[in-house]
Amino acid sequence: GEPTGGIVGINRLTKVAMPTIPSLYGAMLADVDYVIMGAGIPTKIPGILDALAKGEDCKLPIDVAGAPEDATYAQEFSPSEFWTKCFKPELAELDLKRPAFLPIVSSVVLASSLLKRADGEGPNNGIDGFVIELNTAGGHNAPPRGFKYSPDSHDGLNDEGEPTYGPKDDVDKVKFLKAAHGLPFWFAGSYGRPDKFCDVIDAGGNGVQVGTLFALAKESGMEDSTRKDILAQLAERDLKVFTDPAASPTGFPFKVLQVDGTLADKDTYLARPRVCNLGYLRSAFLQEDGKVGYRCPSEPVDAWEKKGGDAKATQGRKCLCNALCADAGFPQVRKTKDENGESCLYTEQGLITTGDDVNSCRHFLEQEEDGSWSFSAGDVVDYLISEWE
Repeated sequence: GEPTGGIVGINRLTKVAMPTIPSLYGAMLADVDYVIMGAGIPTKIPGILDALAKGEDCKLPIDVAGAPEDATYAQEFSPSEFWTKCFKPELAELDLKRPAFLPIVSSVVLASSLLKRADGEGPNNGIDGFVIELNTAGGHNAPPRGFKYSPDSHDGLNDEGEPTYGPKDDVDKVKFLKAAHGLPFWFAGSYGRPDKFCDVIDAGGNGVQVGTLFALAKESGMEDSTRKDILAQLAERDLKVFTDPAASPTGFPFKVLQVDGTLADKDTYLARPRVCNLGYLRSAFLQEDGKVGYRCPSEPVDAWEKKGGDAKATQGRKCLCNALCADAGFPQVRKTKDENGESCLYTEQGLITTGDDVNSCRHFLEQEEDGSWSFSAGDVVDYLISEWE
């Protein structure tokens, strides 16, 4: 289509390293404006973006569980080699726009560390700003300071089994402004309110990152009946969001909206035949034969154990790959066997992630002629800037 003058960014998980370089290069070929990355410490990404913009080779270190300390593994990518194999070597000479890079951080210390350790070009080592994501945000959260989840222990969890956050996990805006060295920054995590937006602007920031309100707006990519069902429930009552320490194979806490018919429901979760058929969140490990293999704690337990994994690490793990595809209306449908051993089809169920402030969506709800509830992204934008002068 024709360019609209809008801005487009992509968001990636640092810990999911294997698809990172191809994803970045593909986005840059499409002229992406921003790259936003959290769930880890993305020190190598600025340098990779610099190299790809110039058509140069690059590599990203890959963590391999069980590897000797002195062993190094990396994914290498060559634009020239790629296009030569595609019989289009001239495309390797394209000058690509280098997108702005915004790491997602949860502390002043991490922001300062990235500014020192990132390997990009320029006075700020390729860092162009920050998103400060607090622990009430949807999706993956940074764990509390000093927290490490163990299925054998309740340490660090509240009475409901959620990680316990405290004052050390908050971020002071004044201190962050000083640490940011003049770079723009946006706060996230229950910042989808006009007073919060103004607070960030007044503190020297550039705005807020909002996910939940837009995820439930009618323009979002969430499967339509799922979105309408959630809004119908919101119209009648408050919904609960659980910070699940075990759901995500990445090991990071993950926000789960408690709604029936999804993997948040125990019976639905237990009825799902475990399988790893997408593999986006697999991690690398060193096999007995010295080769690198891949595994995921959400895969079938026996397969995980055969790959050297501890069965305890599989407890409560959910297949986010399949669940999030289902959320977007693209569930995998596959053959399996029922409890009687008969062949049947299983359709993957979703797992909805929102921030803790999901009930604030009720502020926008309007009932349609068919009785369903909805609101628009424009309603959200108007609301967020309603107190800004």
